[in-house]
This record gives sequence, C-alpha cells and structure tokens, in this order.
Amino acid sequence: MAAELTAGAIPPEGQGDFFLCDIFGAIPKNDLASMEHPLFSLGTRPDRRILNYQHNGAEITVTPSVKGLATIHDKDILIFCISQLMAALNAGRQVSRVLHLKAHDLLVACNRETSGDAYRRLREAFERLAGTRITTNIVTGGQEVTTGFGLIEKWEIVRKAPAGRKGAGKMVSVAVTLSDWLYRAVLSKSVLTLSRDYFRLRKPLERRIYELARKHCGRQNSWQVSVETLLKKSGSASPRRVFRKMIRDMIDAQPLPDYALEELEGDVIRFSQKNAVTEAVLNAPQLKPQTLEEARALIPGADAYALEAEWRAMWVRSGAPRLRMPDAAFLGWVRKRAAE
Repeated sequence: MAAELTAGAIPPEGQGDFFLCDIFGAIPKNDLASMEHPLFSLGTRPDRRILNYQHNGAEITVTPSVKGLATIHDKDILIFCISQLMAALNAGRQVSRVLHLKAHDLLVACNRETSGDAYRRLREAFERLAGTRITTNIVTGGQEVTTGFGLIEKWEIVRKAPAGRKGAGKMVSVAVTLSDWLYRAVLSKSVLTLSRDYFRLRKPLERRIYELARKHCGRQNSWQVSVETLLKKSGSASPRRVFRKMIRDMIDAQPLPDYALEELEGDVIRFSQKNAVTEAVLNAPQLKPQTLEEARALIPGADAYALEAEWRAMWVRSGAPRLRMPDAAFLGWVRKRAAE
C-alpha cells in the first residue's frame, strides 16, 4: 500500500476540544519516523534498558520508566489513533491531539480479545507509552527539533461503576493526549498505510520487520539490506547469529503480509512483493543514486527512499506511464512537495 498523498489545506485543530474516535473501519496508518527508527522494545518481558540509536544523522535515546519500555504491541494504540486522525483529515474534519476513544473499539480494531485481562493489559500499555521518554532530532512536519517527550503525553480511563458493589468497573472510554511530535507527523501526513493483517502478526520481530519492509520497499519491486543493517534498524537485542537464525525462520515461514523474504549471498536479505510481478513493475522507472541525494537537498531531513516510494505509488495510480526522463520527473514532484 502507498503513503497518503491527498492534497489540500490541513483543517485547523479543534478550539481546545477533543477529537472523538468514531470512524468505523479506519484504514490502519503508521507514522514514518517510528517505522524507520527503533523506538519500541521487541521484548515480551519488562525491558528497562536505555536504548541509543544513530543512523544517517538521526540520534535517538529511548529511556524506560519503572514499568519498562513501550513495546511494539503497545504501539497498536498509536496506530489506532493515527488511523482515526488521518481518516478525519481526509474527510475534512477538525482534529485535536486529545482523542476520546472506546476501549472496546480499539481492541477490536487491533484484532485483540475483549476480555477483562485484555483491558488490564491495555492499561499497562498506556502506562508504558506515557512513561517511555524519547530524546531525538528526528524531523516531523518539516521541523527538526531536538527534544524529549513521551510517546503519549497523558491518558485517562473512564470506568462504568459496578452496581451494588465496590471495586473498579468496566473500562468504558479513554482520553489520550498525543505528543506534539507525533501530532505534527499526522498533520503533515508523514504516514504510511499498513495491511490489516499486521495485527495478526504476534511475534514482535515479525511486526518490526514488516514495518521496515513496508517503509523501504513500498511499491518498489524489491529492497535489499545487509543482515547487520537490518539488525540495527530492527532494534533487536539478539546477537547477530541469533538474529540471522530468526530471519531465516521467517524466510521459511513467510509470515509477512504483502512481502516475501529471501537470503542472498553476502549476508543480504531481499524483500519483494508477494503478488505476481505486474507490467507496471516491469516497466518501473529507475532512479540514479545522485537523484536521491538531490531529493535530500531539496527537503532537508526527509527520507529520500520514502519519497521515492510515494512517488512510485503516485506513478502507479496514474496508470504507470512510460517516462522519458524519470529522474527529472521525480525531482519535479519533490520540488512541488517541498513547496506545500
């Protein structure tokens, strides 16, 4: 699936109000920055490590609370919120970084159980998201700001009081305040669409590898990456030999929606579309490496590969016409994007 490229002015944020998450079946969306960089723990037990990550000028420190780092399964909450906001923006509705949502709707949308234990785990996820602190210089919404923040600013649970007895009632609704950093990413539409089958992936590494494949492969024919770089970008704490074995297990099982994996010589992993190769892919325009460098200069801090994936998606939607000068066409599109 391609990144959203809908044009038009961004509606103003609500006048101090909240945004009600009431869009049924909103298409799953994820922000580009957290797909590119490892901000979430892949552990299944409390992870209290301080994570430090540097790549292509991006510097990130992730600090846990006493509850541990936010996990990639906790990220479901953010994906749900981003999806609701993007659906509202595309419909021309006013939005706010304060969201009111029904816990049941969130659990159902993320393919989770709605048992009492599921609501308990949901509360723990809110605590980890609010407690995990990010310090970074990642660009979102065209701004580079080195700052520290939580993945969510705050949260509040409203429960229905049990009739005739003491104790906590059923979780009815939740108010979530997103960080300014994440909210800017949504307003600038720095997001990509996810397969709904993403929520069926139970293993944390499978989810993380899908994110990377979706981010870097997009609608391109394929994406190749060394095992060493893939290990770094995944955020896995496993030694390289163990990580390589897990990737080989994934190659055998092929669990990812949309993308297939294969191992190449030189300790390289190749991701490609699972669907049959189409004529559009066979005729896909090829860009020179220096063209991507020029794109980075036109939009400082932008991910050139993400721009390329968006441009290719737009090209496919326009009928995949033959381009005499694909590099010039791409750079022209980037210049228009920079002027928005």
